[in-house]
Amino acid sequence: MKNEVYYTPLTPVNFLLRSAAVFPTKTAIIHKDKRFTYQEFYDRVNKLASALQNAGIEKGDRIAFLSPNIPPLLDAHYGVPLAGAVLVAINIRLSPREILYILNHSGSKLLCVDTGFANLIEPIRKELETIERFILIDDGEGAAELEGTEYEEFLNTGSKEPLEVPVEDDYETISINYTSGTTGVPKGVMYHHRGAYLNALGEALQMKMSSYSNYLWTLPMFHCNGWCFTWGVTAVGGTHVCLRAVDADRIFDLIETEKVSHFCAAPIVLITLAGNPRSENLNLEHKLHIVVAGAPPSPTIIQKMEDMGAEITHVYGLTETYGPHSICEWQPQWDNLKAKEKALIKARQGVPYIHALEMRVVNDNMEDVPRDGQTMGEIVMRGNNVMMGYYLQEEATAEAFRGGWFHSDDLAIMHENGYVEIKDRKKDLIISGGENISTVELENVIYKHPDVQEVSVVAIPHEKWGEVPKAFVVAKPGTNPAEEDIIEFCRQHLARFKCPKAVEFGELPKTSTGKIQKYILRDKEWKGYDKKVN
Repeated sequence: MKNEVYYTPLTPVNFLLRSAAVFPTKTAIIHKDKRFTYQEFYDRVNKLASALQNAGIEKGDRIAFLSPNIPPLLDAHYGVPLAGAVLVAINIRLSPREILYILNHSGSKLLCVDTGFANLIEPIRKELETIERFILIDDGEGAAELEGTEYEEFLNTGSKEPLEVPVEDDYETISINYTSGTTGVPKGVMYHHRGAYLNALGEALQMKMSSYSNYLWTLPMFHCNGWCFTWGVTAVGGTHVCLRAVDADRIFDLIETEKVSHFCAAPIVLITLAGNPRSENLNLEHKLHIVVAGAPPSPTIIQKMEDMGAEITHVYGLTETYGPHSICEWQPQWDNLKAKEKALIKARQGVPYIHALEMRVVNDNMEDVPRDGQTMGEIVMRGNNVMMGYYLQEEATAEAFRGGWFHSDDLAIMHENGYVEIKDRKKDLIISGGENISTVELENVIYKHPDVQEVSVVAIPHEKWGEVPKAFVVAKPGTNPAEEDIIEFCRQHLARFKCPKAVEFGELPKTSTGKIQKYILRDKEWKGYDKKVN
């Protein structure tokens, strides 16, 4: 045991203890017409933790939540670990069969489910192997078909008397976050208290957050525990502004009425906001910081959002790194650049967070690529905010940690100033006649076309070149671009071999978290072909 005089386990649960003591009457959570002070938030968390213990939950047990971004899921990020248990926040956009796998694989004992999503559980209820009890969250958005205890009633079986935080070692597991599983079964990514604590502080510090910050929950809390902002906002005594579902008009309403200062989003959310008529007349009387990640954002969409008056910060990471691991740290000497030049820089993935430190771009021999802005390699990371491993999947963990680093499978270049820029996923890189073509580079050019709302580029087979790029485009409403329009536009900006040889218009397949499923597009094009392994 470490000496208690100079050691306290790092756990984000302590953030709430402090904020409740320092800001007891300050608004901690806003949801619809409800407002909770920090003291009320703390009381609810203690009631949840003691209710779980009264229900027989023991240290290390897994507690699952199937809920949108509403107060009970914030309660869970503190109440579950305060009870000594491990939080499993499940993606509400998954299918019943995927949810069944996660619940059984995690061995979750208790499931708290929003009644609006109870229909996802009813078809699989009889196949659940470890769930002993259902708790139903009634947010006024659906009638439950499940039998269970109502969430507020369950809280009242506990006590608001403060519990002692049961963390003895900050490497104990605080949560298990399952990957989307688009190319196989989901993997359970294990976070520890120490990593969650440090990542939450890193987010708050890098995003310049304080007790004056009002954070809007556009990012799902089930996604990497909301990139640890579930804990980071509380750490500084900020206000959580809940949002049940992403709706552009509702977002604009809350930005104005609740003076939202920060929110996080994938590029698709920014595309949706920029395309909304209200973006033209947004009158910001306060600073709005937007953190974007999840896929490489195009410089075009960054510039559009900053033209609205927002300040964009681009970060990069994976579920396996608690969300963001690197940030495009802004430099004062860039302040006077033109808007387009700023947007190009902000599209880079940047440098490690202040608490992350270790991030490299390496070749197949684990040697650093030169800082020439051209040579591609794989991004590898390690440090306090890299997962402990995949739950009950030792082989997958060993593969991800080969060479003593976490392998991202993202291909990038390293600029002279040490800033990383992603060029592709390993599996998405197009090798045409021996030439490497970055789908990200090509997509960024196509995004500049005035009639393009979304685009995804994949390799398709070609008899002569082996494979060539094809663009799948979603046109902006009211426009009707032709295939040759897009191809000719690319020829004006890129070498001909990099330009798409075909363009298809229509909707894009996406994951439950809004990421474009390139493998579906690719599989459709390669059906009947034996694609060579490069």
